[in-house]
Amino acid sequence: MANRGSDDHDPVWVSASAAAVPGKSTSARVESVAVESVTLSATGDIMMSSAPNGLPPKNGAGFFDGVRKSLASDLVMGNLEQPLTEDTGVSKCGSPAASKCFAFRSPPSYAKHLKDGGFQLLNTANNHAKDFGAAGYRNTIEALKGAGLEYTGEQDKITTLEIKGVKVAVIGFSPYSGANNLNDLEHAREIVKRAEAEADLVVVQAHMGAEGVTKNHVKPGNEILGSENRGDPIKFSHTVIDAGADLVIGHGPHVLRGMEFYKGKLIAYSLGNFAGGGHTLSKDGNLKYAGILRVTLNKDGSYVGGEFVSTYLNGDGLPTRDTANERGRGLITDLTAADFPETGASIGDDGAIKPAA
Repeated sequence: MANRGSDDHDPVWVSASAAAVPGKSTSARVESVAVESVTLSATGDIMMSSAPNGLPPKNGAGFFDGVRKSLASDLVMGNLEQPLTEDTGVSKCGSPAASKCFAFRSPPSYAKHLKDGGFQLLNTANNHAKDFGAAGYRNTIEALKGAGLEYTGEQDKITTLEIKGVKVAVIGFSPYSGANNLNDLEHAREIVKRAEAEADLVVVQAHMGAEGVTKNHVKPGNEILGSENRGDPIKFSHTVIDAGADLVIGHGPHVLRGMEFYKGKLIAYSLGNFAGGGHTLSKDGNLKYAGILRVTLNKDGSYVGGEFVSTYLNGDGLPTRDTANERGRGLITDLTAADFPETGASIGDDGAIKPAA
């Protein structure tokens, strides 16, 4: 990856002292060298409503107001786990009465709520993106573009943004048709290497792992839900980092999971249920707890620092800061210690994320 200088950034400063000039002030002259870096924010699963009847208060206006300040960074990303579309007449469930099948949508106008919340890029590689068929997915992309939002998740799609002189490539993976298949490790390596050649930083969004209240631990091997192979989260994450990824952001299990560092790169295995308006996502037990991951990376991909900010779903399913208890942080700390005793991230009382000592 390139490591070029630029004046168009908010720098991290590294100071070097020069010798004092004889006969002049005894104060050393300090020269500062700028190191380019960007801060990225990411969330887990986002469902804003279940149209037409399950709409949030005020039809979603101000949906993300309670967390907007905590989301703010150079690039704000989320996993949009539903289409933004009117009823297309096609549902993956076949009929509203279909048992054990869930199809959710929000009106296309809800793209503005994402924009107002500070989001800049949404991942669509997940199992609900096409709940209302190919037309519903096309409508989603049109709604996002209309609101000035970027997206990633389609097969072979690399979404690249230039932020403060740093090129950031984001790639979405899932085990579902039309997306980059996280079970195809050869293709995963290929597309990550392609992104690395095009950008300074490579971020992987991955909808991986089985789901449910008991699925908060990460173990080696493939995770199966019903007939679906939802990948081997550890093997996949290590593979894409070996290929050149600088950060892996996981979601899909609907619960928080632990975090580890692999070759100096952070892997967040699941960020939980971030938004579940209109009675879409369960708020039972640990399903209601989630958080915002903030990570700062240098242009060369090196890790500068990170932070986990706890959130929970309130009674209306809106994301809410958990300032009093930081329960999401506590869960991730415990899960990390249990699942990654050697490689797990160190999470401080202030939420700061550091590699294990």
